[in-house]
Amino acid sequence: MQMIPLADGYGRVARDLRVSLTDRCNLRCTYCMPAEGLTWLPREEQLSDDEVVRLVAVATERLGVTEVRFTGGEPLVRPGFVDIVARVRRAAPEVELSVTTNGIGLARVASALVDAGLNRVNVSLDTVRQDTFVELTRRDRLDDVVAGLAAASAAGLGPVKVNAVLMRGVNDDQAPELLAWCLERGYSLRFIEQMPLDAQHGWAREEMVVAEEILAALEERFDLTPAHEPRGSAPAELFLVDGGPATVGVIASVTRPFCGDCDRVRLTADGQVRTCLFAREESDLRSALRAGADDEELASRWVTAMRGKAAGHGIDDPSFLQPTRPMSAIGG
Repeated sequence: MQMIPLADGYGRVARDLRVSLTDRCNLRCTYCMPAEGLTWLPREEQLSDDEVVRLVAVATERLGVTEVRFTGGEPLVRPGFVDIVARVRRAAPEVELSVTTNGIGLARVASALVDAGLNRVNVSLDTVRQDTFVELTRRDRLDDVVAGLAAASAAGLGPVKVNAVLMRGVNDDQAPELLAWCLERGYSLRFIEQMPLDAQHGWAREEMVVAEEILAALEERFDLTPAHEPRGSAPAELFLVDGGPATVGVIASVTRPFCGDCDRVRLTADGQVRTCLFAREESDLRSALRAGADDEELASRWVTAMRGKAAGHGIDDPSFLQPTRPMSAIGG
C-alpha cells in the first residue's frame, strides 16, 4: 500500500489528526457557548463508532498520520469512548493517542483508557478557585476535574497537560496561582490565548489577554527562561520555570501565530475535514463513506482537501470572518 502524505500547497505535511467525537458538552464555558447551550448535531449526522475507526485507519495507514487526538465538545460524553480508543489502538498500534477533555468523568475511566491504549491527556482547567470555576463554566464541577487530573496521573497518562484560557476581569489575575498549583502536582501547564471561536461571536481582540501579559504576570513570581529544545510544529512556546526541569507553555495563536509550521488536520464529529481551526470551508468524507467509497477513494478525497489549506488563519486581515461553526462543533 502506497503512503500518500497529507501535503498542502505550502510544503506543510499533516501528521497530527484531531478527531471530534461529539459537539456536546457538560460545561457551558463563557468563552465557548451560551448558558442555554447549542443545538446539537442530530445523532444520524454524527459518525458512528465504525466510521470513526475506519477514517482514522485511513489516515494512519494510507496518509502518514502519526498522532491522533480525540476532542469534542467533550469526548468523554460520547458513549463507547473507551471502546473507540481500544479499536483505534488495534488498528494503529504505533500511533500516539491522546484526548483533550474537561476532566469531568475522567476519574471513572482513566485506568480503562490506559488499558485501551491511550497515551496521555490534556485537561482544560482555567482556575483552581471554586467561585471562579462556576463563573467561567456555569457549573459547580471543579472537584470532579481535580479528581480526574489526579486519576489520570495515577493511571500513567502522563505527562498530564493542563490547558488554561485567561479571561480579562475574571481569572487574568490567577496565572501564577494556577502555575504553582500545577507545579506542585507535576502537571504541565499551557496558557492559550482566547481565540475567535465562540458560538456567540463575542470575541474582541482588545479584550483578549495576550501572551505578553501572561508572561509578565508569571514573571512576577517565577523566573522564566526560554526552553532550549526546538519547538518544531508544537503550538506551545515553552519556558523553563525557575531553571527547570518544569516548564510552562504559551500558545499564542493570535499574537504569535505558528501557521507556517502547522502539521494538523481535523475531522469533525459529522465527518467533515477541516484544514484549519479557522477555515470557513469543509470537505465531506461522511457522504462518500456512506455511499460506499473504498479506502483508496476516501484517502484521495482527503489528500485533495488538504491541498486547499490556506497559508495562515488570517485573524489580522481586515477581511477575516469568524468560522460559522464554534469550537465545540469543530473540535480542538
